[in-house]
Amino acid sequence: MTRGYTLPVIDLAQESHRQVVVDREAGQYLGHPTTCLLEDGQTMLCVYPKGHGRGAIVYKRSTDGGKTWSERLPTPDSWATSQEVPTLHRVIDAEGKKRIIMWSGLYPARLAVSDDDGMNWSELEPAGDWGGIVVMGCLVPLKTGPGHYLAMFHDDGRFFTEQGQRDPTMTLYQTFSQNGGLSWSYPKAIYSSSEVHLCEPGLIRSPDGSEMAVLLRENRRKRNAHVIFSHDEAKSWSEPRELPASLTGDRHTGVQMPDGRLFISFRDTTHESSTKGDWVAWVGTYEDIKEGKEGQYRVRLMDNTKAADCAYPGVELLPDGTLVTTTYGHWEEGESPYIVSVRLKLEELDQKAKGGQ
Repeated sequence: MTRGYTLPVIDLAQESHRQVVVDREAGQYLGHPTTCLLEDGQTMLCVYPKGHGRGAIVYKRSTDGGKTWSERLPTPDSWATSQEVPTLHRVIDAEGKKRIIMWSGLYPARLAVSDDDGMNWSELEPAGDWGGIVVMGCLVPLKTGPGHYLAMFHDDGRFFTEQGQRDPTMTLYQTFSQNGGLSWSYPKAIYSSSEVHLCEPGLIRSPDGSEMAVLLRENRRKRNAHVIFSHDEAKSWSEPRELPASLTGDRHTGVQMPDGRLFISFRDTTHESSTKGDWVAWVGTYEDIKEGKEGQYRVRLMDNTKAADCAYPGVELLPDGTLVTTTYGHWEEGESPYIVSVRLKLEELDQKAKGGQ
């Protein structure tokens, strides 16, 4: 695979009318948000740490599809003890009971639960005698039964056990729930290597739902990002292979659009890129991923001013086709990072790709 790409790049970084500040605090690092859109298509929840991963969890709610946000909401006491990036996920059990769960990683991986769409939350409680990094990078329903879920994360030996130590290998793990996300199986290693450090899984289903693709960060920075595939609901996975440079980045998060295309947001770590270190997105098809093609175009969402410290994004698709993608970054030179959403529609990007404004 090449180290650079030939795709056109659509630059939205200066289009401030698209940007909504979710939260900002002078002198305080705010990072790594996750969002969750509820079924009404308007209520959106957002959590993020006060710090780089580790730090007290901040919680906000929007009732208008991310146009405006609440003040910081009260949280259980244990949320102040979070050691890692919090991640939010909607889950539904076999009886149809809807919950939202929030993970907080390292050892032990802990879980908080809301039974009332985020109005009230439990304390963080250990999910088992194990831990990991960016727990959970992805969490998706399975077709094996109602209330069945798959979640994936990674670890480098430090946090999987209580007395863990860094290992030269990076290991990708998966764990399953059969009760709507309330309890989880002991994680199983599905890939481990010291040659490439594959981590931060982001899962995309094929348009017909029969296959899953997981996009993976390559943390040794030697190769492009990678992808693995499963045809049997995560019972087995293909060997990892490199993705095109156009999809090389960290913490891929994506949605399928009504026309079948994919919008995938990530931190640009491509070896040769005009937007390296920035918050970017890729637009293309599932077949592009499967066939190793570059895709349709790239988008620079915002210009990050400090190294590559940005972009652990939430990506939500509203009923009217508006994409609301939310992340942190150093959006002003010399200032602490803060949380911003960018709002867009693919039709707008298509128009820009054709040379329109």
